[in-house]
Amino acid sequence: MITTVQSPLSDRITSLAESQTIAMAKKARELAAKGVDVINLSFGEPDFQTPQHIKDAAKKAIDDGYTFYTPVAGYPDLRKAIAEKLRRDNGLEYGPENIVVSTGAKQSIANAVMCLVNPGDEVLIFSPYWVSYEEVVKLAEGIPVAVQGRLENDYKVTPQQFEDAITSNTKLVMYSSPCNPTGSVFSKDELAAFAKILEKHPQIHVIADEIYEYINFTGEHYSLARFEAIKDRVITVNGFSKGYAMTGWRVGYIAAHKDIADACDKMQSQITSGTCSIAQKAAQAALEGGKASAEEMSASYLRRRDLVLDLMKDLPGFKTYVPKGAFYIFPDVSHYFGTTTTDGVTIENSNDLAMYLLNDAHVSLVDGGGFGAPQCVRFSFAASDAKLIEAMERIKASLAKLS
Repeated sequence: MITTVQSPLSDRITSLAESQTIAMAKKARELAAKGVDVINLSFGEPDFQTPQHIKDAAKKAIDDGYTFYTPVAGYPDLRKAIAEKLRRDNGLEYGPENIVVSTGAKQSIANAVMCLVNPGDEVLIFSPYWVSYEEVVKLAEGIPVAVQGRLENDYKVTPQQFEDAITSNTKLVMYSSPCNPTGSVFSKDELAAFAKILEKHPQIHVIADEIYEYINFTGEHYSLARFEAIKDRVITVNGFSKGYAMTGWRVGYIAAHKDIADACDKMQSQITSGTCSIAQKAAQAALEGGKASAEEMSASYLRRRDLVLDLMKDLPGFKTYVPKGAFYIFPDVSHYFGTTTTDGVTIENSNDLAMYLLNDAHVSLVDGGGFGAPQCVRFSFAASDAKLIEAMERIKASLAKLS
């Protein structure tokens, strides 16, 4: 008698999708390891070095003996600096007790979702969305409900769409502004309309992901938590990876009502405890050093955005708009669905197109399926002018081979 051995892995992990952006970057690295000249535009990572004054602060922290466990929620001095930043830049009044520092904004989001969502709770996710939102909700046994923004509105969800999606089971709303992957930015007036709707539904909390705050080309970043009537139900997420080019340092944070902050502190105490002590001191130096370096990088991203949009005019069938923030282009590429490669392979979806461009053009993009928009691809313009120009030339040549 043959006995079938079941997998020891939990249903939780087997049902979890791999991060689409990390998966594509992994494939690009594997190809590059074989000697292929791959231009990797799949990862959401600044191509700038961390500013020197931040690196110097980390070196000093080591010499000063900051090598021990930290408080779970972060060093008091860092939490105070974050509270001061929120007051200065965002008009938000929080004390250090409202701040929880985590190992990246991704952990901040996961903490908040795990602390708020019960099995069966519905979570509205403004779509297109960052790839991890849906999967984190599933881990919490919540029900993710995508609310789809449309291309003609820069992929932004309208207040009417939001209100229509709310049910008696809605517990949480998640969105990013500036948005990953679309680069869209909600205005003060748009957020005010959302706030008015939320006033009518006191059971609903909001995770407002503002990690791209400093990469904003509109001249104004507005936080949903500015609306006092709903402030206590808004969890503002931010961090240092994008604006300060500190992706590898892994420092993010939330600002929230103390009950939620305390819950996230408790959750984190059982998962990772405090964030790396050296990285925290570097983050403090980033805040205390001002925004000059962040503004310089943002100006470079704006110039690169315009460069790529101009080059994209030569890519037939790519439908896009002008991103107002972040460092991504998210075109609709459905024009190419149903076309055939020279090897006789049919392009059925954006994943097929992304894989084709990786293997033929040696340019790494991310298909839009993981972002809730399977008709799109995402590519980053956080790369040098030379790489961006070469990438667009390669893509153009490969697209011309499809029939």
